[in-house]
Amino acid sequence: MFTNVQEANKISAYQGIKETLRSGEKLEFEKAAMDLYQIQYAHNPVYQQWCNYVKGTPDQVKALEDIPFLPIDFFKQEQLSIFKSEAPLYFRSSGTGGYGQSKHAAYDPDFYDLRTQRIFEASYGAIQDLCVLALLPAYLEREGSSLVRMAQHFINLSSDPDSGFYLHDLKALAEKLRCKQAEGKKVLLLGVSFALWDLAEQFPQDLSGQIIMETGGMKGRRKELIRSDLHQIFKEAFQVEAIHSEYGMTELFSQAYSPGAGRFYPPDSMRVYSREMEDPFSRAAYGKTGGLNIIDLANLDSCAFIETQDLGRCYEDASFEVLGRFDRAEVRGCNLMIG
Repeated sequence: MFTNVQEANKISAYQGIKETLRSGEKLEFEKAAMDLYQIQYAHNPVYQQWCNYVKGTPDQVKALEDIPFLPIDFFKQEQLSIFKSEAPLYFRSSGTGGYGQSKHAAYDPDFYDLRTQRIFEASYGAIQDLCVLALLPAYLEREGSSLVRMAQHFINLSSDPDSGFYLHDLKALAEKLRCKQAEGKKVLLLGVSFALWDLAEQFPQDLSGQIIMETGGMKGRRKELIRSDLHQIFKEAFQVEAIHSEYGMTELFSQAYSPGAGRFYPPDSMRVYSREMEDPFSRAAYGKTGGLNIIDLANLDSCAFIETQDLGRCYEDASFEVLGRFDRAEVRGCNLMIG
């Protein structure tokens, strides 16, 4: 049983982490993660039960590497929250593949918006200076997509009146891209992989200098290719040196970006580790393929410690690769490239 003083300390720690993430100030990651573990163990019943089951209780967790990661499938089965009340917004996965739909409560949607903005701008500069063109047909056709909310926020931030969504009108999008290229206007073309492939085949053009960013996800519309092969198609069609990628998912409130060559770089609110294939409680060595575990401190109100179904490699500079998915894992919308 926690004392009132202990509860007051947890509330103070929670508020401190949130305000630091809001402000963009430097975060003491390990301390924040340890504090958040204590908060979520105490107030998230599902996570607490899991920690008890795997022997990861507060008296057993002495360092960051001792914190248990919750299998991501729990987002499909349970309400993961430190609050008992209903949230004003829920992000939902597509549920493609028949393994259920993840549900992630967003108690502070504005906080999510701000984090997506700060993470993106740390790598690419001010969104207001970009023309944001979003090609996300599979996501726009359903409710609850965190990616659509992020794209809408970016469109709202852009000072360019031509920023917006394009559902199936590839011809109009191609013409808009030609105009922006001729004007010398910087563009962010954010697109789901199958739709970008359609655009590349039907309307190849010179987009040199522009940010072409795929979010993954063939959604069963096109043949799955390894990321490098797909990016080569895009590079040749759009005459760009690199194709950027976004790594995100319903269960995470932070995103990681890749400027090309397959390496993702997490923001200050996220750390990614690989776990051994045969022993999910042991970390894999740098450069060795394993399952990806993620700490996302922006998951303040749910669970910040996620055992994903993605396969990948982690490196000493904190970057990581996504190589594929475990067998029978749900086919998710964000970064499904099989490698």
